[in-house]
Amino acid sequence: MNCTDEIKCSEDRFEKLKLKNQLCFPMYAASREILRKYTPLLKQLDLTYTQYIVMMVLWEEKSVTVGDLGKKLFLDTGTLSPLLKSMEKKRLLTRARDPSDERIVRICITGEGEELRNRAVDVPEKMGGCLKLSEEEAATLYNLLYRILTH
Repeated sequence: MNCTDEIKCSEDRFEKLKLKNQLCFPMYAASREILRKYTPLLKQLDLTYTQYIVMMVLWEEKSVTVGDLGKKLFLDTGTLSPLLKSMEKKRLLTRARDPSDERIVRICITGEGEELRNRAVDVPEKMGGCLKLSEEEAATLYNLLYRILTH
């Protein structure tokens, strides 16, 4: 084995460390790009992306515990607590301890939160136009990403 062979062998063992071989990188970069595209749409609603996904849960369920919300959104209570406090100040939701179990905090949508739904109704369609994926590609991507999240 000559010197160039040794260098090549040495470099081969680092092949998996190349950025082009990382599945996590395009997922990370795509996530940042999607959030960047959401920002101007959500700014009009005075919401961050995380506040928006909380509102989506509340628009659907009207009331949810902090624990269940965290499970649905893959967020811990340390992230949710300040976020929910901020949203309560905006009068989008209320927080209250469950009378049957003081350890449980229940989140409920307010009238202002419900009204915001009317202003947000076009956001998914506008975002869909940004992604340049067919319905089949989007469904496949959705299913693959949820498989990663749930395993």
